[in-house]
Amino acid sequence: MRTIFSFFLLFGLLNSTVFSQDCITCHKNVTPNAVSDWQLSKHSQNDVGCSDCHGVAHTNANDYGYVQLPTYQTCAQCHDTQAEQFKKGKHALAWAAMKAMPSIHAQPIALTDGMKGCGGCHKQGIKTEEEIKMLKAEGSVFGHASCDACHTRHTFSVEEARQPQACQTCHQGFDHPQWEMYSASKHGVRYLLKQNGILPADASAPTCQTCHMSEGNHEVRTAWGFLAVRLPMPEDEQWAKDRTVVLQGLGVLDPEGKPTSLLEVVKAADVARLNEESWQIERDKMLKVCGDCHSENFAKAELAKGDNMIKEADRLMAEAITTVADLYKDGTLKKPESYPHAFPFLLTFHDAPTVIEQKLFEMFLEHRMRTFQGTFHNNPDYALWYGWSAMKRTLSEVKELAVEMRRSHK
Repeated sequence: MRTIFSFFLLFGLLNSTVFSQDCITCHKNVTPNAVSDWQLSKHSQNDVGCSDCHGVAHTNANDYGYVQLPTYQTCAQCHDTQAEQFKKGKHALAWAAMKAMPSIHAQPIALTDGMKGCGGCHKQGIKTEEEIKMLKAEGSVFGHASCDACHTRHTFSVEEARQPQACQTCHQGFDHPQWEMYSASKHGVRYLLKQNGILPADASAPTCQTCHMSEGNHEVRTAWGFLAVRLPMPEDEQWAKDRTVVLQGLGVLDPEGKPTSLLEVVKAADVARLNEESWQIERDKMLKVCGDCHSENFAKAELAKGDNMIKEADRLMAEAITTVADLYKDGTLKKPESYPHAFPFLLTFHDAPTVIEQKLFEMFLEHRMRTFQGTFHNNPDYALWYGWSAMKRTLSEVKELAVEMRRSHK
């Protein structure tokens, strides 16, 4: 293997006495598993050496502070097609989306910029040079790359990133338990049986990547977006009213239904589809994927059920939002001054100041998410018991709390 050191020695650019060891010799003692992972990699097989990603400034045990840590741009030098696809998708915007959340700055730095909470997954998003400088100035040295969230260091394996488990770390838990939904669905069960050798290798069994990264496309977008809200408004009159209330709860529309400045934040984070065309493009992509195993009419009917469950969830959500907004209106509950207008602000998350507003946040970000995500991922339990049923139960709590608060206020 031609290391950076032997390269320079070959051309007489460095004094040979400066280096008694190359990267491999040294790091076999310092970080042996990093070395063995690299030796297993395609990079190793194709003469992509340490310096290609880490630069040439670090040359001995005393100057490790000069090592260059890879970023998205580092990978883009060779993987330009995948990098361009990635840049167009939601994962690339993960860091910006996290930073745009109003409640993010109230969290411990270890959870955000320290990447042990929200930042642990949202670090996948592309960061500007200025953001990386600020992170380093605040003591954050590692985790500034993007691609290694799925192609983990130092093997950077394509095969690893193709497995559904590659998605598991981030897509699980409170507001996006797609791993739990998928792995317990028939799609997921069949694939896990394939991995265990119970089903033959050529048996049909889709992974997360089959549906969301068709033909290896790194864009990774969905028709409804993360929040399952979209424009234009539906023709169904009641649903249009309910979606308006949900958008008001997100601060995107004001009490008169007109766009607010927060709409630009939603656009920038790409968490919603704001025109019919962008929604239809992603729906057509998914129908094409489904068509590899299912008939077109079956696939359309199944996806339509997901749309209908968003409609049902919005009906419950709008009623809960209006219940709390009415408490503001009649003076029973004081609206926080930081809220953009006369509606409860769903994006305050756990920083909502009262129990009833906390219930509203849970109803939106936990139960509503599970209602439609469980439906789209073919998981009956999540769609019903963790989703729609939980919304119904939380709505009852919100209404009861409202009655008690009015009684106490009087």
